[in-house]
Amino acid sequence: MSSLLARLCALLLTVGALAAHAQQELPVYPGTVHTRIGNDLVIAGEYYRMAYFTTDDSLQKVADYFTRHWRSQGYPTSVDGDLENEAVVSALYTREGLQRGVVLRRHLGKTVGFTVLRDLWVSAPKNPSPGLVKVEGMLFTQDMSTRDAPGGSQNRSSLVKGSMEEVRLRVSQELGKQGYEPVRQAALKLGGETQLTLEHARKGEQVVTTLRPVEAGLTAMVQMWVGSDRPDAMPNNDAVRESRQAHERSKRTPQEGSK
Repeated sequence: MSSLLARLCALLLTVGALAAHAQQELPVYPGTVHTRIGNDLVIAGEYYRMAYFTTDDSLQKVADYFTRHWRSQGYPTSVDGDLENEAVVSALYTREGLQRGVVLRRHLGKTVGFTVLRDLWVSAPKNPSPGLVKVEGMLFTQDMSTRDAPGGSQNRSSLVKGSMEEVRLRVSQELGKQGYEPVRQAALKLGGETQLTLEHARKGEQVVTTLRPVEAGLTAMVQMWVGSDRPDAMPNNDAVRESRQAHERSKRTPQEGSK
């Protein structure tokens, strides 16, 4: 299953489901081996990436390195602790919406460091939208949402057991139960495989679902829900209406061109 999840992550990057911040690297202390702690972690609803390292260098020397490194790059940097037995150095990457930090402790004559990457713009939604459906056969799922609600969006990435057509039917049925109506459906060939995009709407809400096969009997599903206040300031009811009109025009165009 781990290889399947790795393939899923690569696939979701292709369809743009993962936030750009997921590609940012952890802080690194030169000359040491950093061991990751889990994968991307959710702590109190926020996304973190963590690792640890050990070094014979003094705690003061390690803290000074990170302080100088981040301040030389112009990032606001804070230092806390006695700098002898414990210390925390933290830098705020305001443009990227990230916080990098290192927690240092002395233990058995060595300095132990825990490096942390915290995403300030992405969080795990406490109450995911009903439009982010869960269907039979889900093997893996991860939810994310932007912090600027209600104008933000919510996203769900899933690996589902079943063919793409089977998953499409399950998704459409679940959305139908919740009052969402289909707006349009589009298929696109990518790398010899078909990627299917479904759009559903309910009042001022939109749900866009992207499906793509991972291998026989397994389908990657990415959903994005957008509420009534869109980030582009367009009322979502208008966006739904325009989407329907564009879909109808696309169906008429071949017939009109054949006359």
